[in-house]
Amino acid sequence: MQNLTGKVAFVTGGSRGIGAAIAKRLARDGATVALTYVSSPDRARDVVGEIEAAGGTALAIKADNRNAEEIEAAVNQAAAQFGQIDILVNNAGIIEFAPIDEFSIEQFDRTVDVNVRAVFVATKAALAHMPDGGRIISTGSNLAHRVPWPGLSLYALSKSALIGFTRGVARDLGPRKITVNVVHPGPTETDMNPAEGDIADVARSVMAIPDYSDADDTAGLVAWLSGPEAKVVTGSEFTVDSGMNA
Repeated sequence: MQNLTGKVAFVTGGSRGIGAAIAKRLARDGATVALTYVSSPDRARDVVGEIEAAGGTALAIKADNRNAEEIEAAVNQAAAQFGQIDILVNNAGIIEFAPIDEFSIEQFDRTVDVNVRAVFVATKAALAHMPDGGRIISTGSNLAHRVPWPGLSLYALSKSALIGFTRGVARDLGPRKITVNVVHPGPTETDMNPAEGDIADVARSVMAIPDYSDADDTAGLVAWLSGPEAKVVTGSEFTVDSGMNA
C-alpha cells in the first residue's frame, strides 16, 4: 500500500469500472477522494458509502465531461471542501465503434470532448489547487499503440492524444515536481467489457496471458504513481493489458 494520508484525490468517472476501483484504492491508501459521475448516481453513492464504511472520506459530484463549466465547478467544489487537489486522475471516457466512413461529426466531437478536451480542462482546473509535488494520471488505452480490429480508429485517436499531452505537461510541470503519467488498460473485467462478453474470446486470443485484467490491477498502478515511490516517474506510459500489445 502507498502512504497517501493527508492527500486529496479527484477522480473523473469514478462511479463504476476502473474509476470506481481507483477511487476506492486511493481511499484505502489514505487519500480523501472526490469523484465525478454523469449518469450513475446510485453507483456513485455506493462507492462513497463503501469508502466511508471503511473509515475514509469521499464526495461524489455530478459533472458531465462534455461540459467544461461542470468539470471546472466540480474541481473547485472539491478543492473548496477539502482544501486542495494533490492527485488528479483523468479517468472518464467513452468509446464509439464504427468503420471510419460511417463515423459522424457528432460522434467525433463527443469522443474528443470527453476523452481529450475534458482531460485538458480538468488538468488546468486542478492545477490552480495543486501544490508542488502533485500527481496527474490519465487513463489511456492499449489501443493507443496497437489497433488489432477495425472500427476503433476514433477511440484510438483520442487515447493516442493523451500520450503527447502527458509528455508535454510533464515538461511544463517538472519544475514544480508535479508528475504526469498515463496508464493504458487493455481488456478489463467491467460491466462495459465483461470477461465473458461477445468479444472476450477474440481478445484473449491475442494476449500473452489469456486473462482479462481486474479493475484493481490498474488501480494498484495508479496508487503507486500517486505515492512517494514514484516521485521521479513522469512523462511515462504504463500498459496493463495481459501482454496484448507484446
